[in-house]
Amino acid sequence: MRGNGEIPVNFSRTLRCELAARASEYARVRSLPHALSYSGGPVVCFEPHEQFLHGNFLPASYRAIAKNPEWRKRLSKVHAATRRNLPPREGGRWRELDSCASSDALLMNIFSYPKLAANAGVALLLGIEPGWEARFGVPARVPLKNGFCDRTEIDMRLGNLLVEAKLTEGGFQSAVGSMLQRYRDFPDVFEVERLPQSRGRFQSYQLIRNVLATQAVQGSFCVLVDARRPDLIDAFYAVVSCVRSVVLRTACAVLTWQELTRVLPVRLRRFLAEKYGIE
Repeated sequence: MRGNGEIPVNFSRTLRCELAARASEYARVRSLPHALSYSGGPVVCFEPHEQFLHGNFLPASYRAIAKNPEWRKRLSKVHAATRRNLPPREGGRWRELDSCASSDALLMNIFSYPKLAANAGVALLLGIEPGWEARFGVPARVPLKNGFCDRTEIDMRLGNLLVEAKLTEGGFQSAVGSMLQRYRDFPDVFEVERLPQSRGRFQSYQLIRNVLATQAVQGSFCVLVDARRPDLIDAFYAVVSCVRSVVLRTACAVLTWQELTRVLPVRLRRFLAEKYGIE
């Protein structure tokens, strides 16, 4: 509880509950096969059905994903809460992108949509050239002091633009100082003493790592978050304000799904408004 007696708002849980309610109604209206989690934060998981159809995806986007071998690999990642909170799925296991709360599913719904790469409005908003090709789950390859590179992934890469996507995640994770000290450029890129820390851990580890990846590729970085998550937006600015280089600092941006929606095709906008409340 805060000093003024107010209970802090759990933006993550509030949004998760809203998305679950929307997904349940979306599935009911369309008679889509789905399941509801047993416990914890409510989650609706959709099943693939018929050919090239999946309740968690806009049909045009899902067909494009299914036809692209690299994109299709993302569909196979197993859902971490399968055994604990979800009923058995007939004919297979639940996958991470089946979840209505999956930020990766939202990201792929948008950036695998046919002909979006030719959309000048999207390119202008993201600061990239039209004609890009989306790559999902790309190795970060942040240089380490030992001469090797980090093995973690970036959610999406569009040319030299690195993208981190967030929806209902609790935050950007945290890490002990020794993990961050492994990175070759960590003390050169950041004013380390100013970075957000709590109980001996650096907050927003994913943001720190992604800024280091941006420095390594001499590119730009964008965090996509929901406007209903002001906590994530605050976390972004808390980290980026500690970047030493003005050039690198200005190469980092935060964009809401709602802002992105304004330049998307009408059919995609309608889908995002109905299923996610993004409009």
